[in-house]
Amino acid sequence: MFCEKAVELIRELHRMSDGQLPAFNEDGLRQVLQEMEALYEQNQSDVNEAKAAGRSELIPSIKLRHCCLLRNQRCITAYLYDRLLRIRALRWEYGSVLPANVRFHMNAEELQWFGQYKKSLACFMRSLGAGEGLDITQDMKPPKSLYIEVRCLKDHGEFEIDDGTVILLKKNSQHFLPRWKCEQLIRQGVLEHVVS
Repeated sequence: MFCEKAVELIRELHRMSDGQLPAFNEDGLRQVLQEMEALYEQNQSDVNEAKAAGRSELIPSIKLRHCCLLRNQRCITAYLYDRLLRIRALRWEYGSVLPANVRFHMNAEELQWFGQYKKSLACFMRSLGAGEGLDITQDMKPPKSLYIEVRCLKDHGEFEIDDGTVILLKKNSQHFLPRWKCEQLIRQGVLEHVVS
């Protein structure tokens, strides 16, 4: 049946919850492109035959295959665009360095796009704040207080805050830190916010 493989690509994305990136389905994408090539070639031969021999009974099948080509094209575009939106959201969630398990699900072009997006966002953030720059990825939710208590979930090493104090982040240690300095580590899973 026409377009089944393209619709399966879309279903694959819908099965994953928001914020998760499924593995890039290169095989499924290749199958859809091969189907599109076969449909196009069949249409070309039928159009040539319809013109040369005046066979108007071929026109409905030509139109059907053309609609299938357009549907496959829309499905592929939707698949790729949805993946890019998810990758863009991952930059805001994890920061400029993605975890290895997330990078594993991306193809080379998506990694390249992520790198360019990361550079564009960094350039924009440097242009804000009267030449000092402003990290707009911090404080994704408005803070209730400027300092929070955090627990270290894994060994991270030394961590320096603005006043020059160096804190050793060891597993299960608790610290009272500025929210904006540790929010990125919370999103990366190094720290967790201790709610009293």
